Amino acid sequence: DLARAVAEAAGTLGDRQVMVAPPFTALAAVAEVIRETDLVLAAQNLCWAPQGAFTGEISPLMLKDVGVSMAILGHSERRHLFGETDELINRRVAGALAHDITPLLCLGEQLADREEGRTMAVLERQLRLGLSAVTLSDPNRLVVAYEPVWAIGTGRTASPEQAQEAHAFIRHLLGELFEKNIASKIRILYGGSVNPGNIDTLMSQEDIDGALVGGAALQPDSFSRIIHFQ
Repeated sequence: DLARAVAEAAGTLGDRQVMVAPPFTALAAVAEVIRETDLVLAAQNLCWAPQGAFTGEISPLMLKDVGVSMAILGHSERRHLFGETDELINRRVAGALAHDITPLLCLGEQLADREEGRTMAVLERQLRLGLSAVTLSDPNRLVVAYEPVWAIGTGRTASPEQAQEAHAFIRHLLGELFEKNIASKIRILYGGSVNPGNIDTLMSQEDIDGALVGGAALQPDSFSRIIHFQ
């Protein structure tokens, strides 16, 4: 029902892309609902290997089979609750790209990092290690999300200036990893208590290309307002 409402709210917006990333058990059902729409179906994680003994993981081939074309990788909860390392996330990124699934690589600092001035060092480590040995000729084959961990689900949001500073830094690093014309077109999303009240201001920032929305996406009216940012 939520996917159907989101598809209706998104309509035929030609200048923006809308992604939904339901739990694994709902992927097939949501894929059926959005089949004739422009919505992108994403998984919340994926395994780096197409087959083998990886109990509890989801093969990229299985995800493609139900219509997944994007995967959220390195989300802060995967990093901090489940102990996923930058090296493991890098394997997931490579596995996604190898099977024509666009990785959405998440980066972000914890509150202690922010307060002690380590934000940029954390972002640089996560980005460089997460994209180690990755080559890119098409900017649409990678999405990066900046999600300050201290702002996720807390009601706290990085100020537009804080978010822009982090996004500009990430853009600079991408320019060192890939060709400048590629880096300038890679979408960098902001995630961290995005809601209808702050989306317009966030999206007005030069290097914020979109939003990775959490709780505010669970209500159709709320997500619709975010989709139709001004």
